[in-house]
Amino acid sequence: MPPGARRRGVTLSLGLYRAATGLLEPIAPALLARRARQGKEDPARLAERLGRGETARPTGALVWLHGASVGESLSILPLVERLRLERPDVTVLVTSGTTTSAALLAKRLPADAIHQYVPVDAPGAARRFIARWKPDLAVFVESELWPNLLLEAKAAGTRLALVSAKLSDRSFARWSRRPDAASQLLSSFDLILAQDARAHRRFESLGGKVAGEADLKFGAAPPPVDEPALAVERARFPRPPLLIASTHPGEDEIALDALALLSDRPPIVLAPRHVERGPAIVAVARARGLSAVLRSQAPGESADVVVADTLGEMGLWFRLAGTAVIAGSLVPDIGGHNPLEAARLDCPVISGPFVENWASAFAGLEAAEGVVMTPPEGLGAAIAADLGAPAAARERAARARRFVDTRDAEARAGLSRILELVPKIAS
Repeated sequence: MPPGARRRGVTLSLGLYRAATGLLEPIAPALLARRARQGKEDPARLAERLGRGETARPTGALVWLHGASVGESLSILPLVERLRLERPDVTVLVTSGTTTSAALLAKRLPADAIHQYVPVDAPGAARRFIARWKPDLAVFVESELWPNLLLEAKAAGTRLALVSAKLSDRSFARWSRRPDAASQLLSSFDLILAQDARAHRRFESLGGKVAGEADLKFGAAPPPVDEPALAVERARFPRPPLLIASTHPGEDEIALDALALLSDRPPIVLAPRHVERGPAIVAVARARGLSAVLRSQAPGESADVVVADTLGEMGLWFRLAGTAVIAGSLVPDIGGHNPLEAARLDCPVISGPFVENWASAFAGLEAAEGVVMTPPEGLGAAIAADLGAPAAARERAARARRFVDTRDAEARAGLSRILELVPKIAS
C-alpha cells in the first residue's frame, strides 16, 4: 500500500492521490514560476501557493472562505458582509486561485479581510496552510473538492461547509468512478447546500448529506459604482451604449461583425474578461473601420468602441447600457458569465447559448422571460430588436429583476444557515 493510503483512515484511492501529489510536490515551485512567466500567477506571491506567506494570523476565531475564480469569489462577498455585520470579532480569510479574482477582491473586500492565494493541493502545502491559519470554519463554494486541503482541515478540527455546491458532468462522472473517495470527502462536511435540485441529487448519490439548496451567486448586492466616473461616462455617450461584457478571444470579432450589419449602430462598450487584451481588441475594432479607444487611456473621449480595460467597473457599465450582451457564451468551452449583476440594475440581457457554468440562472431567467438567448449568428438581430423596441427591452429587464430579487432572498436565507456554524466555534 502506498505511503499515505492509511493516513487518517483514508480510502485507497485518496491514499493514492495523496502519495502522487506528494511525489510531485518538489516540482511545484518550478511549475509555479513557469506559470508566473506566462502571466498566470502573481510572481510576488508564489509563496502563498505553497502554503507560506508573510501575513500573520490574527488572534481569535477565523473563518476561511474559498472561491476558485471570479464568479465564485464574488459570490462570497455577501457572506463576508454578513460576517462583518453579525460577527465583527471573527477574522475573515478569503482565498482564490486566479490573478483576476485576486485583483477584483482587492477592490471589493473590506479592509479588515485577508486575501491569500489558495495553496496547490499537495500534502505539504495543504499542511502548512492549515497549520498557519488554523481556520475554525472553512466554506468552499461550488465544486472545490481538494482532497489534501479537506483532509488536513478536517484532521485539524475545522468545521467544513460546501455551498452553492454543484458538479459538472465530467466531475460527476469522475467522482462516480471513485464512490468511496467521494463519500469520504463529502462526509467531512458539516453543511452542504446544493446549488439546485440536480446538484442536490448528484451529491446525495455520492454519499453527501445535503441540508438544502442555496445558490450564493444570488444574494449579492448590485455592483458598486464610482459616481464621479459615472458622470464622466454619461457625458461621453450621446445615447445609451450597447455593452458587450466579459468577452474572450473570438467573441470580440463575433460581436463587432454582428454590429457592423446594423443600420443604426449605438456607441459600443466592449469589456474583455481579461483586461490585458484591451490593445488587441482596439486593433480588431479599427480593422473593421471603427474608431476605438481604451478606457484606461482616454476617459471621456468619444469613439465608436470604448474598450473597458479596467477592473471593478461593471457596475458603471450596467448602469449606462441600454442592453448588455453577456459574453463567455458566444463560443464553446467557456461556460458563460454572470447575468445577475445586469438584472439587479434593470439592464436588459442578451446571451449566447453556451452558458453551462450559469445554467441554473439562465434557465430561471428564460422561464421568467427575462433574457434573450441567441446563437452567435442571431446576435445582430437580437440587438436590433432591443434597439427598435426599447420599451419591450425594459419590460424584459423588469421581469429579470423580479426573478433575481426572489432568488436573492432565498440565497440570503442560505447565508443564515452558514452563519449558524460560526457561534459554535467562536472564542
